[in-house]
Amino acid sequence: VQLQASGGGLVQTGGSLRLACSASGTIFSINSMGWYRRAPGEQRELVAITSGDRTTYSDSVKGRFTISSHNSRNTVALQMNSLKPEDTAVYYCNAGVKLSPVSSYIQYWGQGTLVTVSS
Repeated sequence: VQLQASGGGLVQTGGSLRLACSASGTIFSINSMGWYRRAPGEQRELVAITSGDRTTYSDSVKGRFTISSHNSRNTVALQMNSLKPEDTAVYYCNAGVKLSPVSSYIQYWGQGTLVTVSS
């Protein structure tokens, strides 16, 4: 299973970026898809995740970021508006994937895409 993320880049404070991630490979089902980030010198943290009808955002991005997923296409996107310098980080796509009807869900990670917000 591979998760391919795209859409990072450099943007000014107040600007917008859209991240996209696509999962491919031997996939029976996906029960969650989301985004995490790791800022310089910090630990990786949850940004947003969607699972079934439930969506969770970190407090720091609520009202500014929107996560959306397309289950049949195994894709997830993150629309990031009103970006702040503190949003600067490497963003990682994540998915909980079942490889067969009898397997457990396994967490897979994308390679990371850098988002830099200049002040």
